[in-house]
Amino acid sequence: MSTGLNFLVAALRCEIDAQGELARTSELVAAIGRLVHALQRERGLSNGLLASRGQRFGERREAQIHACLACEQAVRAGFDALAAERTRRTVNGARLFSRIAWVLPGLDALPALRQRVGALQIDTAHATAAFVKLIAGLLAVVFEAADGATDPEISRRLVAMFNFMQGKEFAGQERACGAAAFAAGRSEPARQQQWLQLIASQEACFHTFVEFASPSLVEHWRTSQAPVELVELERLRRLACGAPAGAALDAELSPIWFDCCTRRIDAMQDIEALLAAELRALSQERTAQALAELQAHEQLLARWAQQGPPDTADFFFGDARGADPAAPPPAESAATPYGRQLERSILQLVQEQSQRLQAMNDELETVRAALNERKVVERAKGLLMAHRRLSEDEAHKMLRQTAMNQKRRLVEVAESVLAMAEFLPKDAAS
Repeated sequence: MSTGLNFLVAALRCEIDAQGELARTSELVAAIGRLVHALQRERGLSNGLLASRGQRFGERREAQIHACLACEQAVRAGFDALAAERTRRTVNGARLFSRIAWVLPGLDALPALRQRVGALQIDTAHATAAFVKLIAGLLAVVFEAADGATDPEISRRLVAMFNFMQGKEFAGQERACGAAAFAAGRSEPARQQQWLQLIASQEACFHTFVEFASPSLVEHWRTSQAPVELVELERLRRLACGAPAGAALDAELSPIWFDCCTRRIDAMQDIEALLAAELRALSQERTAQALAELQAHEQLLARWAQQGPPDTADFFFGDARGADPAAPPPAESAATPYGRQLERSILQLVQEQSQRLQAMNDELETVRAALNERKVVERAKGLLMAHRRLSEDEAHKMLRQTAMNQKRRLVEVAESVLAMAEFLPKDAAS
């Protein structure tokens, strides 16, 4: 007959399996981060090529495509590894695999997109939108990985990584936006507004990153932003975003802007690499702890197999003869092969395991509050898309613009939109 210790051992084995799953997911997240970084750079170079009508960035773009292909291969291998073990995955698997299923056609369509860019058969707006859509799909995979994490510390690191990657994506969009603006040689109000929104979005993401990242990594982040680079970045931002509508911009500033942003984003990639290293080390530490506990429990089971399980009735229910439960335990006799110490240790193992799992659950609820904000925003976007017949990008811009105008957080505006759902026509709200 199975005992409580048998199930504690089974629980630890499940925990070890979950830690292994988290470790593999963390490696995939790191690979996705490298691919997103490569695609961000390709997007900026593609915009520069298109805006200059093929006069700039051609060779650099070709070299970058080769770098992207190597990163893409690593991500596809990670997807294949997850698919191979799909029967073992139970946490968040359906949503994670659905995100992967959605993003794979985008990766398959990349060669055709690159061909159109190289032939100058697409404009910067559509090229940017295509890259943004693909990168958003990859980041959605990272989001589901963070949402499915069962260890609170690993979950915190994944939330930090997701928000940092999202912030870096907004920085990449800003790089592409600025490269196209300078290369086009003129100021446009719509692009200026988009630019300001991208700056605000970065700040929000990096704020969340600082909240969930380790103190050492936050310090790395703060020291990685070179003051000279930030001064140059702000100068170019003011030059383009503060220019009157239709004013001429110096086209020669396009590569300068691109290189300035690239140095900043490359520094961000170093932070991502440190985040990935922390995740890997934390997963290894958690697995080692669980393995050590499993070994101790299995040794105890082996003793039970030789001598039989102890009688824990008195300890569990208390002394039926009315003895003071706070009194010291009676002296152990030679006839008691385990003694009260072992009886206590077994039940303490159960109690400690229960307390640890509850503490983990409480911490996870705290961590996932940040992820739930994204879900609220996504639901509000869906409602606007259905009711106002907007595209996803237009719905997001509407939410962001409203938040900026009202000086409110994006999630607060989204909650307000959802609060009005019951007053909308049923076909629109569904």
